[in-house]
Amino acid sequence: MHIMGSVALVTGANRGLGRHFVAQLLDRGASKVYATARNPQTVDIPGAHVLPLDITDEQSVAAAAAAAADVTLLVNNAGIATFENLVTGDPAKIRLEMETHFFGTLNVIRAFAPILKATGGGAGGGAIINMLSALSFFSYDGANAYSAAKAAAWSLTNGVRVELLGQRTLVTAAHAGSIDTDMMAGFDIPKLDPAKVISAILDAVEENRLEVLLDADSSRAKAGVAEDPSVFYPQTVIS
Repeated sequence: MHIMGSVALVTGANRGLGRHFVAQLLDRGASKVYATARNPQTVDIPGAHVLPLDITDEQSVAAAAAAAADVTLLVNNAGIATFENLVTGDPAKIRLEMETHFFGTLNVIRAFAPILKATGGGAGGGAIINMLSALSFFSYDGANAYSAAKAAAWSLTNGVRVELLGQRTLVTAAHAGSIDTDMMAGFDIPKLDPAKVISAILDAVEENRLEVLLDADSSRAKAGVAEDPSVFYPQTVIS
């Protein structure tokens, strides 16, 4: 997969990582970048082709796919963080997490998979980037709805990668801990530089990598999946 000359579509492009994705894709020579958001008037990136897109609305997704039938690189970046727990949290917000991160991402992939197959031709079927999280691999009290939704999105990513093998579509999962974006603005903790995060992800795609762990937190969390839960969650052991 080559960024130079590609036609990319980025979901959630009006702020945070989405803006960085669009800017870097243009800087790297993408021939066209569709910058999408539920409120397209909030997208103000020079050189981008702005489209309305609500990934939780199948009609909106279908309209975007019809308008962007030349896409060769799909970036599923749109997300939400409600900071809800599962047992005591607001059920509507918990459902919104899953509707966004799992079903919304799936909506977009289902709509654009045939396009990637067609635009890729015989050489390959383009690429998909799914922006996931270190929280794909572990649960965190205070944001368990997010963790559950990102874990589902990780499983989704592995599933569609297998299903799209026949059309040679690269599916890259990107996992990171805390990144310095609007979503994490209220947390006084060390954060990754979003520009460096996006640069590393695009490098990984050009290297045809299936997964990129962008920091030590993600690497430790991924390794923890293989551990007994008592090792990763010692505080939950009842003696």
